[in-house]
Amino acid sequence: MPESPASPAKPPSQPGSPLNAATPSPASALLRGSVLLLAFLILQLVLFWNILGFPARASSRRRATGTLPGPTARSTAARAMRGSSTSTTSRRSSTTTSSTTASLWPWYSFCPYLANGGFGEAATTLPIFFHVTRNVSLSSWYNTDQFQLEVIIHRRLLSHRCRTTDPSLATAFYVPFYVGLDVGSHLWGDNSTAADRDRAGLKLLRWLNNQTSFQRSGGWDHFITLGRITWDFRRYGDDGWGTNFVVLPGIANVTRLGIEADRLDPMEVAIPYPTGFHPRTAADLRAWQRHVLSLKRSKLFGFAGAPRSGFRDDFREVLLEECEDAGSEHCRAVDCRGTRCTDNGAAVLELFLDSKFCLQPRGDSFTRRSLFDCMVAGAVPVLFWRRTAYDQYRWYLPPGPRGEEGEWSVFIDRQALRVGNVSVRDVLEGLSERRVRRMRERVVEMIPRLVYASSPDGLGDGMEDALDVAVRGVLERFRRRRASTAPEGLSAEHRPGRFVARRVDGKSTLAPPSDFKNGSAAAVNQNASGTKLSPPASLYVKPVVSRASASSGKSLHNPGLTEE
Repeated sequence: MPESPASPAKPPSQPGSPLNAATPSPASALLRGSVLLLAFLILQLVLFWNILGFPARASSRRRATGTLPGPTARSTAARAMRGSSTSTTSRRSSTTTSSTTASLWPWYSFCPYLANGGFGEAATTLPIFFHVTRNVSLSSWYNTDQFQLEVIIHRRLLSHRCRTTDPSLATAFYVPFYVGLDVGSHLWGDNSTAADRDRAGLKLLRWLNNQTSFQRSGGWDHFITLGRITWDFRRYGDDGWGTNFVVLPGIANVTRLGIEADRLDPMEVAIPYPTGFHPRTAADLRAWQRHVLSLKRSKLFGFAGAPRSGFRDDFREVLLEECEDAGSEHCRAVDCRGTRCTDNGAAVLELFLDSKFCLQPRGDSFTRRSLFDCMVAGAVPVLFWRRTAYDQYRWYLPPGPRGEEGEWSVFIDRQALRVGNVSVRDVLEGLSERRVRRMRERVVEMIPRLVYASSPDGLGDGMEDALDVAVRGVLERFRRRRASTAPEGLSAEHRPGRFVARRVDGKSTLAPPSDFKNGSAAAVNQNASGTKLSPPASLYVKPVVSRASASSGKSLHNPGLTEE
């Protein structure tokens, strides 16, 4: 958090009297000096109060408008979509969600985490990060909350090169609804009811069902982001936890990108938790990769977490005992009870930067953000549940049917560990130095795909980040769906084809060949004056034309993307 402004400086000494003025009496001089000093202190107090009050007023303005700061987001609600009912519904849902940020988490204010497009406060303003990163990519680090995925994805897609404002040209439709933030504002309320948790989601579905694109496809070419774990969205009945959003019939065909997924639900896709690392360019990321590979790590393994006294046979207690048995020379733990690790993300980063391996038990669900914090720091994760990573993040992490999991992680049978048949230290010390080095290199190699770039255009230079992987996966998923439902008599040349990377603007310049590097390239529609149109409340994503189709005489009057 930002430091409080310094105390007012000591007032300067009272200036001397002009040479041609009468010499005042000692009493009048003392009175005049007291008045000047009092006026100075009052002025300093007013300035001090304004400095302290500014963030609160700024966040209050953001809550009132229902948008995040910045001209692009501000124009979204104003130019919502076509039709007054659409504009009203979109604006009301956004305002309802954004106006409750103060109640999203009972233990601390959530508002600072909405700064910088959902990245949170920059590490450059937080001295706790200085000695940890040692100025290596310091500008790429933020104090990011783990449940900000919806905001991060939305802000990035507003300026994404695949975005179009014309729904008739779209291949995919993004639904910018913050269902995770909405339900989060009701989870801990004393008087919160199931109806409160479901209200905004039901409004959204009523609105979607009135949209032509949704009616035409039944929602299969729409996708949405879920910023909390899957169990927060699949309540059955009125007595359970969370909302019933994903079990509603209207959402059944919509692809859902979430920080975790239910492996039995084919419409859910797990994408990485947001970490605090958001590099702007590929060069920034490579500098960090070199840094974490060059570190001399003093600990064999580390663990960030806290025991959970309310859980019977708490496995975290087992891991803490393993760390204690290994001794401080081989293991260090960071106690994350309360909000210690939330308030000080630098403490977890420092632990993982100094550890070769990091222990990753399950969290409230089968995985936790710490898995990605660990890998971004260049440490090798040690897993105890297959569903923590192998069965979830298939677009991002090798699942391991041919042994790939052993290239970047260690799996230990938790039951064998619990009964004492194995120990973490013995397993890890049994790995050769050469193999450990290869594993660390493999983890560092995967870092780009696990982070969300801070640049609107992604990392660039042919390097994909987590969002590029997600967009590519969504487009490919929809392409396969269209191909499987195309009429049998349709010739191959008219069937939906590959997505070919090409930027289409007023001059129709070609982009590099389509090898899916850095995601599919595209463009933003422009008006006659060449200025970008304000983004609508819904975002439309479309594939791009190939060189062959562009050169076959077909006109590209509307700047945008089509299929080959």
